[in-house]
Amino acid sequence: QVQLVESEGGLVQAGGSLRLSCAASGTRHSINHMGWYRQAPGNQRELVALITTSGSTNYAESVKGRFTISRDNAKNTIYLQMNSLKPSDTAVYTCNVNFHVVATYPYDYDYWGRGTQVTVSS
Repeated sequence: QVQLVESEGGLVQAGGSLRLSCAASGTRHSINHMGWYRQAPGNQRELVALITTSGSTNYAESVKGRFTISRDNAKNTIYLQMNSLKPSDTAVYTCNVNFHVVATYPYDYDYWGRGTQVTVSS
């Protein structure tokens, strides 16, 4: 059974930094990509950052230059380094993993973590 272990978020002042991690285990399915999404009250969930197995990354425009996603393939773990945090970054951050299943009819599926609260005070 797939398990995603997310690190705790927290409360940080504006301008501060925080690092999140997410470790996937419990399956032999390969991973296409892993990433972080966030959802603030009243808003839709949005992609924050994503990284593929090969290391390609994709960031939301609002976090470019401030957030960095990295990956340890051997540990199936990703890290999200968040710098220069703003109050607008306040949200529940959720880890996502996209798995690939090798079968007669191959398919991909998503697995989501439970989410962690990140609060940035002004």
